[in-house]
Amino acid sequence: MSISVIEQARIQAQVLVPLVKALQAELGEARANALVRKTLGDLYRGFGEEFWKAKNEANLGLAVASAFKAYARDDALAYDVIEQTQDAFAFDVTRCAYAEFYKALGEPELGFLLVCTADFSTADGFGPDIKLARTQTIMQGADRCDFRYRRDAGGSQ
Repeated sequence: MSISVIEQARIQAQVLVPLVKALQAELGEARANALVRKTLGDLYRGFGEEFWKAKNEANLGLAVASAFKAYARDDALAYDVIEQTQDAFAFDVTRCAYAEFYKALGEPELGFLLVCTADFSTADGFGPDIKLARTQTIMQGADRCDFRYRRDAGGSQ
């Protein structure tokens, strides 16, 4: 059985948290965070592209729902689906073990940087017509994360 995404995040944090803190001390927080965001963004965009090609599913609701199940595995997330259609998948995360883990480490800001910002890069990898909107996260203190994936009918770039 493959390792769950939440377990991968816990393992990666053992290396990434001290590395990012060292980069912040050396380069300053803003510059270090920008570097981490760009580097991880490129990586996660590639993951999104690979997933989308492998999934080969025209129905956005089905495709994103299946991807999200991987992130929720091992009771990592509790969420409520708001809308699932050909061109949309909207849901609210109501409990997040990723946020619980980073808060227990005393590093919710790094959790947001290392986990939550990947969501947008991954969505970018789904293609120029797929957009993600999210206005709040549990990692940043909200009571829920509001994910809204939509297919842009105009196909903008």
